[in-house]
Amino acid sequence: MSEQQFTNISMGVCLTVLMVFMGFIIWDLGKKSGAGRFGTAMLFLVLGVGVVGFVIKDVMIEVMSR
Repeated sequence: MSEQQFTNISMGVCLTVLMVFMGFIIWDLGKKSGAGRFGTAMLFLVLGVGVVGFVIKDVMIEVMSR
């Protein structure tokens, strides 16, 4: 396994774990603040847009580089 292959695999795994952990943090924030279902959904929507933007950016880079 080359260094580049290891980097690509580890980045995918680590970023996935980070995004799942961020989802847990958002859920916990909604639960502890007593936001209710709608408030928790808005937290996921607003705070999750940054994560979705990061994923879309990576997909666009891959598509445009071909």
